[in-house]
Amino acid sequence: MEKTSVVYRQRFKRRARRVARRVLPFMASLFMATPLASPVLNSKVKAASVEAKLPTNQELQTAFYNQRTHNLYQEMALESQGLRFEVFEKALTGYLNLQTEGRLSNEKQLLTVVDFELPSTEKRLWVLDLAAKQVKFHTLVAHGHNSGEDVATTFSNQNESNMSSLGFYVTKGEYMGKHGRSLKLDGVDEGFNTNALERSVVMHGADYVSEDFIRQNGRLGRSLGCPALPMDQKDEIIEAVNGGTCLFLNGADQSYSSKYLNQDVAINALLSSNS
Repeated sequence: MEKTSVVYRQRFKRRARRVARRVLPFMASLFMATPLASPVLNSKVKAASVEAKLPTNQELQTAFYNQRTHNLYQEMALESQGLRFEVFEKALTGYLNLQTEGRLSNEKQLLTVVDFELPSTEKRLWVLDLAAKQVKFHTLVAHGHNSGEDVATTFSNQNESNMSSLGFYVTKGEYMGKHGRSLKLDGVDEGFNTNALERSVVMHGADYVSEDFIRQNGRLGRSLGCPALPMDQKDEIIEAVNGGTCLFLNGADQSYSSKYLNQDVAINALLSSNS
């Protein structure tokens, strides 16, 4: 056990040094851009004071994580496709947590994000290929009948609630159901979506998820709680995301919390991928 502890500490120190080498230039450039930079450089006393307040290792790691997340968001041009950064950041954090737990497929680095804070008339589902840094799909998606009209405002994990359930899911296998080709979803957020399999909350296609339906009714149709997809895209999307990929359903619910939104775990996952 003592040898293992020594090895762990040595690895941690090496990671910390790598983070410091990446982040310190970034932190220094931010500092030099402030009005304080000039007087500090001209004063040995102030320089000593600033040196005494150097960021901690945890602060450096957090800065590194934030920088990497922002860079990925910009490289994938997600803002131009309507995906808000705060939603993407939550989704990515959960993805990295689930990946650390070994819950996700090693073959598919896909992250599906649904933002139910947006109205149903907007394309609010994104399938992100994190390895290729590309958006594979960006399309419409329906919410549960009792979650709201155009915007989903109420959510539930209860059977027969006919509401959507927020949180993180891991995709399972396919089957042929009453809606045709469908994909099982395993909810992993205790108290928020863990009844998904029992409730038969699945990904499937529906005729009421289309631009034509919006033109005729002013909004999409609604499901019994499933994230229903356009009929002309459901096969491609199900084929892409099946078998152990991450799905995150975001919504306006202040009570929502998740153990998978642990930023420390996400930071360590990024550090490990760069080691």
